[in-house]
Amino acid sequence: MIDGKSYEAKETLRNGQPIRVRAIRPEDKTLLLEVLDEVGNDSLYLRFFQNKTYLTDQELKFFTEVDFIDHVALVATAYAVDKAHIIGGGRYIVCEHAAKIRSAELAFMVLDRYQGQGMATLIMKHLLTLARDNEIAQFEADVLSENARMLAVFSHIGLPMSVSRAGNVLHVTLVL
Repeated sequence: MIDGKSYEAKETLRNGQPIRVRAIRPEDKTLLLEVLDEVGNDSLYLRFFQNKTYLTDQELKFFTEVDFIDHVALVATAYAVDKAHIIGGGRYIVCEHAAKIRSAELAFMVLDRYQGQGMATLIMKHLLTLARDNEIAQFEADVLSENARMLAVFSHIGLPMSVSRAGNVLHVTLVL
């Protein structure tokens, strides 16, 4: 079984920039707050379905203190002037499913200036590795219909996918 808490991998973005995909840690709270300041309002809305300008202490704890069994979170980091910066991340949270299968809700956030470089796809690849090791049968995600980039990540990952619509929200199911 993979030790999710110490998970780490080196990757390269489409533009050739090296990044590190690693497990989020409780001490990442400050780095996560720095990221939130750099994410554009449109990206925040697409991620949270509302205007989000800050994280409460409870939210920071939720996002950074995960068990790597039912809640798995990875961040992508890049280095600038000898300091690592979080430039994106993804997570899954196991949820109840009527069919009694292990299903998990999936979510991503990528800094605007790194969007379109394949980061969400790279993070998704690593989340898939951890999910399969953790016997997750499917991923689910609610995505605003205008979030074409996230929908492209899901459609190009190569997993069987179904989509249902409720207003402007698409419910995506990916079978692992």
